[in-house]
Amino acid sequence: MASWDDVRRIALGLPETSERPSYEGVAAWRVKDKAFVWERPLRGKELEAFGPAAPEGPILGVRVADLGVKEALLADDPGLFFTTPHFDGYPAVLLRLDRIGVAELTELVVEAWYARAPKRLAAAYGTETTGPEG
Repeated sequence: MASWDDVRRIALGLPETSERPSYEGVAAWRVKDKAFVWERPLRGKELEAFGPAAPEGPILGVRVADLGVKEALLADDPGLFFTTPHFDGYPAVLLRLDRIGVAELTELVVEAWYARAPKRLAAAYGTETTGPEG
């Protein structure tokens, strides 16, 4: 299963990515100052709302392309992906980091990076990783 070291390695391997604490003091990874993945512990009201069913362990926030992708992920694997009212109407999901493999995590982090990277940077990276044939 994946760890914070995996998140860090994958995120920082993407062009123009930096790591710095979010306003809450937890780790966040950004491309051109736009967060695309971040550590997201549950807050008091969220823990109360979940009650005994509150997810335990490390939680990663992941930006997604749009609300359709968010809904698809939530429906596809509710044991891995979840959300809270804080993220209603926002294209992001939360995931239980200790329940995801490194390959799937890599795919999600790269997709999150593409969702936030400037178009020119994303296009240049896509050409670099796939070659001129795309």
